[in-house]
Formats: sequence, C-alpha cells, structure tokens
Amino acid sequence: MAQPRVVHVYKDFWPPILGGIERSINWMIGGLRDQFDFTVLVNSRGSGTHEREWEGIRIIEVGEWGRIQSAPVSPAFPLWLRRLQADVWHFHIPNPTGDLSWWLARPRGKVVCTYHSDIVRQKGALKFYRPFLRSFLSHCDAIMPTSPRLIDSSPLLSEFRGKCRPVPLGMPMKPFEKSVQVAARVREIKRLYRGLPIIIFVGKLRYYKGLQFMVSAMRGFPQARFLIIGEGPEGPKLKRLVAEFSLQNSVLFLGELPDEEVIAHLHAGDMFVLPSHLPSEAFGLSQVEAMACGLPVISCDLPTGVPYVNQNEVTGYTVFPGSDATLHHAVSELLADAKRRFAMGEAALRRAHAMFSQEAMCANVARVYGEVLGTGDREDTTSTPQ
Repeated sequence: MAQPRVVHVYKDFWPPILGGIERSINWMIGGLRDQFDFTVLVNSRGSGTHEREWEGIRIIEVGEWGRIQSAPVSPAFPLWLRRLQADVWHFHIPNPTGDLSWWLARPRGKVVCTYHSDIVRQKGALKFYRPFLRSFLSHCDAIMPTSPRLIDSSPLLSEFRGKCRPVPLGMPMKPFEKSVQVAARVREIKRLYRGLPIIIFVGKLRYYKGLQFMVSAMRGFPQARFLIIGEGPEGPKLKRLVAEFSLQNSVLFLGELPDEEVIAHLHAGDMFVLPSHLPSEAFGLSQVEAMACGLPVISCDLPTGVPYVNQNEVTGYTVFPGSDATLHHAVSELLADAKRRFAMGEAALRRAHAMFSQEAMCANVARVYGEVLGTGDREDTTSTPQ
C-alpha cells in the first residue's frame, strides 16, 4: 500500500537554514519518513527555482524576488502548489507566502498547519493579511498549536478551538546525553571558570530575547559567570551595556559554538536563563535543550508556549517579563539552594523526555494526519498533559 503523500510548506528548510521552525520540520520528517512520503516546498533565497534531496527527501526551493518583513515574494509559489499532489498539505504558520499561495491555488488534499505563533511585530501588514489568514484557518482540517496555552492567548486560534490539536515541538534527546567525551569537556570548562556558578544562555541575540535585563541582573552576582552563546543583531548593544556596568569579568560572550561545545557548556552550567520578554518568543526550544541536559530553567511568563515548556517551581522559575529584579530573585533562589537546583534539573530532564522528544512530537503529528485522512481515531488533544 502506498504511503500517504505529505508536503511540508514553509519558507526555509534546515539544512542549511538553522532556525527553530526549520529544525522542527526536519525532525518531523526524520521521525515519520517510514510512514509517510514527504516533500518539502520552500523558497530559494534567490531568483531561481531548484530541486535537491536531503537524505532521500525531495526539497523544492521556489525562486523569490526578495523578502518583505521576512516573507518571501514568490509569484511562482502558488503554481507549485497546483503542480504537486498531496494527501496532506502541512503548512507552518506564520508564513504569509504559504497560506496566501494556498488561498490562490486551492490544491486538492487535506490541510493541516502547525501554528507556531501569532504575528507580533509586523502589525501594519497584519491588517491586510489577517482576513486571508482567518480564511486559511477556516479551511484547515486541523490546526496544531505548539502548546495548549497558545489557543487561549491567540485571538485567531480561539475562533477555531474545535479544530485545534496541540502538538508540542520536540527534538532528538540522545545528542544531549552526557557522554564520556562530554564529561571530560565539562571538567575543563569548570576548571576554566574556577568552579564559580555558571549561568547559560543559548540563542540568537535578537530584540525580544530580553538579555539586557539579565545583564543588568548580573550586577548582583559578581562571583557568578553568565555565558552568552550565540550571535545576533543585539550583540554590539549588549556588549556596550556590559562595559557600562563594568561586568566584563562576569558576562562573557562566547559567540557561535559547535553543537558539541554547546552541549558540553550546558552540562557544565548550574542553570539556564531564557529572559525573552516579548511574545515573539513562541516556544523556546533552547529551554528543551537545557532541560535535556538536566538544567533548571528561568524564563518569563509570556502568553505563549514558553511557560508551558518550563513549569514554574517544578522545572525552574517563570518570572514577570522585562524585569531585572525578578530575574535577580530567581537566580538568587537557585544559587542559594543546591538541593533545589538539582531537584528542578531532574524534573526538567524527565519533562523533556516525556513531553518534548522527537518521538512524542512525531506520534502526535501522525495521530493528526490519521485523523484528517480518516485512518485513525479522532482524539481530543486540547487537554494535553501539563
């Protein structure tokens, strides 16, 4: 019997574009490739259209004229939606290029979408785009928000509650295990920082990450080290702030590191901080990475999936966003109580494996595919365990 054909639709694919949504698509396909026949339809970041393969999966990169507020301008995209055949079209939202193209092409097949987040920053464009997005969602057979919390916080999703099947994002857990090589590197890192407490951040240095509040909070911890792993447009501004507060010994910018180095630093850390203060932080996969290494997490109480991943006073603390005082208090609580740090880290590790593994995500996605295709039992996932 032929496998059901599924086409994932987004603007980029990893590899080579490294991002949270791109990685999630890769992991969904990788975990379900034995059950479904996948194609990926994305844009090329250039004028030409190209086809390639990734581990036997067909990747179609449609030419574009450029990007407006990160959305590809691609007149040929609707033509490809008409040309391809699929039993299930799996869109990833937000991506105006994809759902506007569906609205123009109306290809045959069931339609599902993973709803990663609302559009937060481009409010002017949203006034034009919102009616098309609402129409697209009304035609979806199932909508997969990345957390139950998103159904309540999103004005659009609340209109389509009956179609929502929460599917939390997940990732492979095995790479984050503490191997012999990682353990040896951990000892080196701890020696480098002379056994001082290590606080970790991993991610792009973007406007919504709230790192300025964490830098300010570090004025109260001269004997701790805050390691910032990653680069991004906010880097120069943050470095000026560190100099202004004379925190060059306490706040260290490590830049981009190879995956194995990131994992070693996470295992060497005492806690992980995701100080994102704006709802552009829709889920926070970096939290899952830290939890998979047994770290307690400090994050902010945003109206997104962030506090769904990190449970307050269980796997860490969720604090009021945009406040150096609340971050300072949470860090103080964890630094003062090694037993609590360990217990929260163990709870974080268990939650990562139970809720946010690649296997858990793929099982939920397969269940939704089966429901819309009529090959599986409908299951109400709106009450996904907390």
